[in-house]
Amino acid sequence: MSAEQAKAAKPAKPAKPASPAVKKGGKEGQKGPMTVAGNRPPLPAGYVARMKTHYLTKVVPALSKRFDYQNPMQVPRLVKIVVNVGEGDAVGNPKVIDNVVKEISIITGQRPAVSKARKSISNFKLRAGMPIGAFVTLRRTQMWEFLDRLISTAAPRIRDFRGLPDKGFDGHGNYTVGFKEQIIFPEIDLDMVEKIRGMDVTFVTTARTDVEAYELLKELGLPMRKRETQTQVADAA
Repeated sequence: MSAEQAKAAKPAKPAKPASPAVKKGGKEGQKGPMTVAGNRPPLPAGYVARMKTHYLTKVVPALSKRFDYQNPMQVPRLVKIVVNVGEGDAVGNPKVIDNVVKEISIITGQRPAVSKARKSISNFKLRAGMPIGAFVTLRRTQMWEFLDRLISTAAPRIRDFRGLPDKGFDGHGNYTVGFKEQIIFPEIDLDMVEKIRGMDVTFVTTARTDVEAYELLKELGLPMRKRETQTQVADAA
């Protein structure tokens, strides 16, 4: 038997099983960012947030009539919501940031980014690069769901609530409001809270003026106080 015949007579090696394909951006191809509680569950096919449906069916016609818009693209819309929490105690105890990140993740359903100091300040024992807080930017479905929970469950739990102030507009159609306690959100377990800390929530819109932004947020359902005009302030003085 020749060498070639002997080589052909050897049994073929079994093929190795193919390894499962892993998609980029998550383990085992799971979509959605990681949170403290785990992976975000996938949304049902064709799911539309209740607040987005309210905006398209009720808010857009109301604002078009109010400001006499000729094109639906002129109607202001909500672009994103930014939740920011600053923690000064992190200067002496950096581990406090872990609790801040966990609470924001539970409230918003999205893992926040840790904000760090840009420069050193000796009077506050602060050094550049130290973690001093956390923030998260919500868009699309996460944004609408957070707004829905804020209006329907969190705002009514505010102590001595008389409406959100109208002083937080920046002149470019954006609105920022501060909340003193994170426990207004029912997702937070009171037994697990080690410290009461506040947060700033910024609503970024495409409105060109503060009046348009005010009417947009009011039509969406935010419990805003009655906006005072310059004439009313002068008359009161």
